[in-house]
Amino acid sequence: MTTPRPQGELSVERMCALAGVSRAGYYRYFQASAPRQEETGARDAIQRIALENRHYGYRRIAVQLLREGLLVNHKRVLGIMRQDNLLCLRKRPFVPLTTMSRRVVPNLARGLIVSDVDQLWVADITYVRLLEEFIYLAVVLDAFSRRVIGWALDDHLQASLAVAALKMALEARRPQPGSLIHHSDRGIQYACTDYTAVLAQHDIQPSMSRVGNPYDNAKAESFMKTLKQEEIDGRDYRDIDEARRHIGDFIEQTYNRQRLHSALGYRPPVEFEANLPSHGAAAQQPRATLTATCP
Repeated sequence: MTTPRPQGELSVERMCALAGVSRAGYYRYFQASAPRQEETGARDAIQRIALENRHYGYRRIAVQLLREGLLVNHKRVLGIMRQDNLLCLRKRPFVPLTTMSRRVVPNLARGLIVSDVDQLWVADITYVRLLEEFIYLAVVLDAFSRRVIGWALDDHLQASLAVAALKMALEARRPQPGSLIHHSDRGIQYACTDYTAVLAQHDIQPSMSRVGNPYDNAKAESFMKTLKQEEIDGRDYRDIDEARRHIGDFIEQTYNRQRLHSALGYRPPVEFEANLPSHGAAAQQPRATLTATCP
């Protein structure tokens, strides 16, 4: 009778003898079966991540696999995704024109290199299509961490929409006076007295893009593109309440806390900010002024 022993104490030779097989046969079987098991595990993980994150490309999936302890080359991930038809939806949306202000302030963000959060905020407004109408989303992002720190959704393009998003950002961050630049496009909502008064009250320097140059506000434009591709374009919202619920969940949970950002070393914004040292104040610059009539 054989005394039970832990498997780790048995040599390959002893296990083969107990099983009645040759060592050569064991190694032939191992070399044939191990790659199949590894391939199955990798394919299963890739399919799971792709289905949970419908708009992740092969590079983000490869990084997510690494975060889960699986080292899979990104080219291999691409090959498996092609074989399994795990494609990402990409849709170019129709963009209606918005009102532009003729009154602008200098572009203080152009060429600016930020080194911490709350040095440069970027703001933008986009539309969301419902079944029978448009609604509008205003956002404010921290340019350093890409985190959405303020947002508001409503059925109008009045200045109060942008002001609501700005006030949410101010309540969440409470930036030091004189340390922050606020950059936006030339929308009248950002140029009017109601909005600029809030900026002045918190000693925030306004900045605006050049005429017809979306690259000056690229970080905000990039977020809007991501939002459209990964949330809005895949849904048909019944009404503004449903849109607010789904878009808010995407912003607060998916984008800020889960989505891997290539510019942040493939980390979510909340995680990126949590690993930053103590925040320093940005250098102060002369403030621009403007007045305009709010819509």
